[in-house]
Amino acid sequence: MEKRLSNALPLIAALTTVVMWAAAFVGIRAAGRELSAGPLSLGRLVVASVVLGIFVALRRERFPQRRDWLPIVGLGVLWFGAYNVLLNEGERHVDAGTASMVVGVGPLLIAILAGVFLREGFPRPLVAGFAVAFVGAVTIGIATSSSPSTNALGTLLCLGAALAYAVAVVLQKPLLSRVSALELTWLACTIGAIACLPFAPQLISELRVASGSTIAWVVFLGLGPTALAFTTWAYALARTSAGKMGVTTYLVPPITILLGWLMLSEVPPWLAIVGGALCLVGVVVARNWKPKVKSPAAASPQP
Repeated sequence: MEKRLSNALPLIAALTTVVMWAAAFVGIRAAGRELSAGPLSLGRLVVASVVLGIFVALRRERFPQRRDWLPIVGLGVLWFGAYNVLLNEGERHVDAGTASMVVGVGPLLIAILAGVFLREGFPRPLVAGFAVAFVGAVTIGIATSSSPSTNALGTLLCLGAALAYAVAVVLQKPLLSRVSALELTWLACTIGAIACLPFAPQLISELRVASGSTIAWVVFLGLGPTALAFTTWAYALARTSAGKMGVTTYLVPPITILLGWLMLSEVPPWLAIVGGALCLVGVVVARNWKPKVKSPAAASPQP
């Protein structure tokens, strides 16, 4: 029983991340009506950094070794800084479902980078699952591209966010064999917040006139999709391959489309539903792959 629970925890963590990140696309879309991209990034990162910092202090985590600081800084600047600003600005031009689909090219970049630099290779089930899920993501893109809110600038910004996200995951994977998921998330989040500090005056100015619902969305984005989801992501990533985790995020677009429909009245075309189903099939295929030899990071449980 205990062994089954232990084996199920990474999957539960991954699914928690997926749901929270799907909700983040909707939250960004909603909060972006009153907050600019940079201030919104800073606001959610400050909330997340404070909350995670409390837990790190209670656990009395040790600071990383000197050799780990450069990739940690890179992780914080790329994923928590650049990714958030690019995505927030991108969602000012495209709807939540389309943004999640465009960012969905990230797993392709992760699989390629991890296969080359982390030597995870390209196992057939992983490639097959990725191919099916990628077709699903493209189908969603075709279905939503006819929306009047879609334009080239928003797509390019989301593609930039996907690139930052992919590089950051490859940087993060080796670190998880030496730094706990909680501490690594807090450090990267704090570094990202520091990188976004130039937006502080604008954040203060925009919050003064923002509605209560917008402020609530900022708090939610900091607590759920950032503090919780990035920690559960790191926990799951430490126990599986980067490529496999990347494919799991193909669940984000269909969930985002559903949430956008329910909460923002952005009704998805029927073809998007077909694409979402393909994403689900691809994830199932990919997650059935079990590597014969675990990498050191995957084999070393974090405290």
